[in-house]
Amino acid sequence: MEFSKFNLHPHVAAGVTAAGYLVPTPIQAQAIPAVMQGRDVMGLAQTGTGKTAAFVLPILNRLMSGERRQVRALIVAPTRELAEQIHEAIESLGEQTRLKSVTVYGGVGVHPQVEKLRRGAEIVVACPGRLLDHIGQGTINLSKLEVLVLDEADHMFDMGFLPDIKKILKHIPQKRQTLLFSATMPKEIRHLANEVLNQPVTLDVGSTLPAVTVSHALYPVAQHLKTPLLLDVLHKTDTESVLIFTRTKHRAKRLGEQLVKAGYKTASLQGNLSQQRRQAAMSGFRDGTFQILVATDIAARGIDVTQISHVVNYDMPNTSDAYIHRIGRTGRAAKSGDAYTFVTGEDKDMIRSIERVLGGPVERRIVEGFDYSVTAARKDTEFARPPRQAMPARKPGSAKNVGRRWSTAQKPKTSGTVKSAGTRW
Repeated sequence: MEFSKFNLHPHVAAGVTAAGYLVPTPIQAQAIPAVMQGRDVMGLAQTGTGKTAAFVLPILNRLMSGERRQVRALIVAPTRELAEQIHEAIESLGEQTRLKSVTVYGGVGVHPQVEKLRRGAEIVVACPGRLLDHIGQGTINLSKLEVLVLDEADHMFDMGFLPDIKKILKHIPQKRQTLLFSATMPKEIRHLANEVLNQPVTLDVGSTLPAVTVSHALYPVAQHLKTPLLLDVLHKTDTESVLIFTRTKHRAKRLGEQLVKAGYKTASLQGNLSQQRRQAAMSGFRDGTFQILVATDIAARGIDVTQISHVVNYDMPNTSDAYIHRIGRTGRAAKSGDAYTFVTGEDKDMIRSIERVLGGPVERRIVEGFDYSVTAARKDTEFARPPRQAMPARKPGSAKNVGRRWSTAQKPKTSGTVKSAGTRW
């Protein structure tokens, strides 16, 4: 099957050709016809399978006729990175359509967004919090909305956005087409789907399994030896782009700094960064300026970089679903990839959970020549914050005894007739 079978508008088809798309992925082959028929869709597919184009192309095709400069399609995404990724796909695939897309998310100034909305756009890609701000301030008009897309719905639930989604639903027309896409289907998302979808077409394209193009390996190691082992593995491995996941923002920052010191072109991506710095890290990773990106799970769903050769779980994820989302950043577009996970003795339960999902045991690897016998310091300070500098001790009688505490024997005696106002011993 080829994209020509969808009978897309010539201007939309031109974007497909320019993007180099030839054969649709399974989720695209199933979703595009259903969406073009006006059906509600619940699409389940693993990351990296082409879900974005599966809803962007039919939306562009629909909006080629009808009013312009009205918000007719709303795409809600959990993270700024994913919102930008979707926006870029719309601009690329819809380059000849003259349809306008606007991104709406927090962490940046609101006034440029208000101005773009005022000038008019047919598509808005938004994160829930900032979208509710615009709704509350009356700076966005959703009364003409025809299509609602909830992308990465399970991740929105993980991030606590479900109450915001329900608030948004109260401000959009009930008569609309709704598309819900997710990599997994926890019961909360299934309940949401039952509430918002009308007789949907359900598409399940290998949603519970990671891509078959990814190979997996576990590296048993003590916590204090993770960074030396990572440097050793990187030195001995032929890599293109490497995405490394850590559990905390502080660790992502410190590990990124250590990799830079070791000579690697590295950026970190974590929640404390401004949107400008986050975008610079993402752009640099995409164009090859940075070979390594160290990230927290905030990046697990918002990175669309086809040449990632390796994903390294520096820290074990908290769930098997999170593991699938992380390693889904490699092995994309039918390319092969490798997923390395550093594991400690505390990770046994999660290893069993991941192996159940993968359907078998994962290879354990010992790096030849690496010294696993190095003991930890009495306190592991690899990622500890630097201690506060001790204050120099005061010499006796210095600084006019400011703040000095008097013992009972030393405390000066005051005369009963002398009461200095405000004086306290």
